[in-house]
Amino acid sequence: MTILEKIILEKRQEVARREAETPAAELAKAPLFQRPVLSARAALTAAGSSGIIAEFKRRSPSKGVINGTAEAGATTAGYVAAGAACLSVLTDEPFFGGTPADLQAARTANPHTPILRKDFVISEYQITEARALGADFILLIASCLTPAEVVQFSKFAHSLGLEVLLEVHDEAELRSHLANSVDLVGVNNRNLSTFVTDVDTSTRLASLIPSTFVKVAESGLQHASTIRELRQTGYQGFLIGETFMKTPDPAAALAGLVAELTAPLATS
Repeated sequence: MTILEKIILEKRQEVARREAETPAAELAKAPLFQRPVLSARAALTAAGSSGIIAEFKRRSPSKGVINGTAEAGATTAGYVAAGAACLSVLTDEPFFGGTPADLQAARTANPHTPILRKDFVISEYQITEARALGADFILLIASCLTPAEVVQFSKFAHSLGLEVLLEVHDEAELRSHLANSVDLVGVNNRNLSTFVTDVDTSTRLASLIPSTFVKVAESGLQHASTIRELRQTGYQGFLIGETFMKTPDPAAALAGLVAELTAPLATS
């Protein structure tokens, strides 16, 4: 069994427990459920946008503990001050050390910045939950879902006002799972079965993603030069977590990257 298969098996049990404890009808009564949703598409494509979706992530199955002391509210507020266009918050606890409370803390600290609920969505309940927690867009991972589920879940998310980031890992997933009902298409350079990272994956898939979708590169992004190259191929979003979180000051790491991206290129 792959790590991804283990995650999904446990996720189904986890979602069943949460839904039994707090039905969807109760989630719809949450104060944040009625808040106006912020557009990730607009934030990433705005003039002068850094395009960076800065991620709060404590650990991962492949790297173990990345940052066990950071606090979600303070870290994400630092990200926004440093120039993040959007935020991403992990809410999976068994494998990534995240919690729904982390998303709520990020929402409270950053009322004007779009936030992605980063989790393994396998149920409409999680989408309702994301809305109640204050998320603005959700992640649908092609490796975890059928093409029909991508359509179902993305349409349901839209019915709640949320935007949708579809994540693919290769050409086959892009061909089979791309749907007009998603808003952004992310290319994860990390294979979720082997956890090997190859940034060339984003470059290879760039021309295959129609321009009607906002293109987002994910994982393995460390250098300003890589982001510049990906921009040339049409990417407007760059989801980065570990690069920042593994440092003592994630916000300062982001600020340094933004400074590099905005600095004039040296000419010979």
